[in-house]
Amino acid sequence: MERQDDTSLKYKIIRKLGLKILDLYVIQKFLSTFFLAIVLILSIVVIFDLSEKIDDFIESGASFKEIVFDYYLNFVPYFAVLFSSLFAFIAVIYFTSRMAYNTEIIAILSSGMSFRRFLVPYMVSATVIAALAFFLSDQVIPGANKVKLDFEEKYVKKGPVKFKTKDFHRQIEPGVFIYLQNYSNVSKVGYNFSIEKFENGELVSKMFADQIRWDTAVSKWEARRYYIRTIDGLTETIEEGKVMDTTLAIHPDDFKMRLNIVETMSLRELDDFIEKQLMQGETNVTSYQIERHNRIAFPFSLFILTLIGVAVSSRKMRGGIGLQIAIGVVISFSYILFIQFSKQFAIGGMLPVMAAVWLPNVFFFFIAIYLFRLAPR
Repeated sequence: MERQDDTSLKYKIIRKLGLKILDLYVIQKFLSTFFLAIVLILSIVVIFDLSEKIDDFIESGASFKEIVFDYYLNFVPYFAVLFSSLFAFIAVIYFTSRMAYNTEIIAILSSGMSFRRFLVPYMVSATVIAALAFFLSDQVIPGANKVKLDFEEKYVKKGPVKFKTKDFHRQIEPGVFIYLQNYSNVSKVGYNFSIEKFENGELVSKMFADQIRWDTAVSKWEARRYYIRTIDGLTETIEEGKVMDTTLAIHPDDFKMRLNIVETMSLRELDDFIEKQLMQGETNVTSYQIERHNRIAFPFSLFILTLIGVAVSSRKMRGGIGLQIAIGVVISFSYILFIQFSKQFAIGGMLPVMAAVWLPNVFFFFIAIYLFRLAPR
């Protein structure tokens, strides 16, 4: 009796959402096939990654708990999102082609359901996956990547990356510009430092220092062998000294900025980061802008590939299910290849960033519409 009540409640919810039992059947097939495919591919990826890095883990003394919880537990969400559109597409191809060869689709369309209406449960499923992928990429993966990158620096790369920065120019505040001839992140020392302050386009002060050093005890910069030139109209004053504490709106970490830092930011943090970089006079922000637009454009690829997948696999073909899966893989990899080429046009300055990121979606959307028109009615 209780089981019948649960079943009737489920049907009431389905009807309230405007769906049919058939829709629930397709949604269950889609999502179960998708998540099974994701679990299988992630298992393979983890095994290959572990076999490649196991020596580094052992030599560096990483514990089993750190490997599992700090690295692989934070490793999985990134790759799950990365492969989500590809395996959503393959899942659609696989179970839809099986429905076609079992003449289920013919029976569904013969019952009076239009092919357009038949797409509804596919789009509902794609919406679930797209929403989950966007949530993970914006809220879960940035925090997970922070832990994963720290683990890699400690156990895989064996310590923080050592580097030197040369000829560093930046606007750290509106009207305040700094210059460093070179800087080392190991000693946290910069040489031949200058800072200029402008008001209404006119220089009001300038400080030179042979050396600036980050004092970790007080979290401030220390200028050594400095002199300050202050301009007040026609009056100039010069101050000299050996050592002086100074507060600058810049941290040593700002000198070691690397591209994968955007992997640790949410969409809002990424917007603020790009705005700050532009304010500081950084002109090469294309890669950051590509990442921002890609996070928004990516979920739409799930809908486009789902539409293509249904259109390709909803009819019987002489080559069988294998041929349909092969066609699906070719299309999906063509899509991925197009995305990579398009990004290079943006990096090279041949296309605006927004146009370059969205162009593959627009192009394959028209392909999806064309294939949908050829699909069975």
